[in-house]
Amino acid sequence: MNLSKLKPAEGSVKAKSKRIGRGQGSGKGGTATRGHKGAKSRSGYSKKLGFEGGQMPLQRRIPKFGFKNINRKEYKPININTLQKLVDAKKIKKGIIGFEDMISNNLIKKNNLVKILGDGEISSPVKVEAHKFSKSAIEAIEKAGGEIKVI
Repeated sequence: MNLSKLKPAEGSVKAKSKRIGRGQGSGKGGTATRGHKGAKSRSGYSKKLGFEGGQMPLQRRIPKFGFKNINRKEYKPININTLQKLVDAKKIKKGIIGFEDMISNNLIKKNNLVKILGDGEISSPVKVEAHKFSKSAIEAIEKAGGEIKVI
């Protein structure tokens, strides 16, 4: 064994670069590689999201258009053929497909508003409870002998 050939174990030494801000003798003292003055040299500096060095940011240069209705209600659409699949799989009780049944069968989440649409066919007479119905869905459900209830 030769003392001049001792080395640390493989992977145990992580930093091979100079430690910054540790005095003039280290070669990276003084400004600690941050340069002189300016926001980036200060502690606590963080650039704002979208900041482009004082130039007008892209999101402010691009023209805005259109209209966003703040009172808009988003409805989760469910087709009547999906309701028929629930009936066929015997996942509903007493011929009533309510809001809770749709939640328990993972069709919607508890905060969703539901609109029943008329795509597909329904053959079972069921009572359907939802927030909204399309005209074709109302016709199809009533034609099959069912009824609708607006929540």
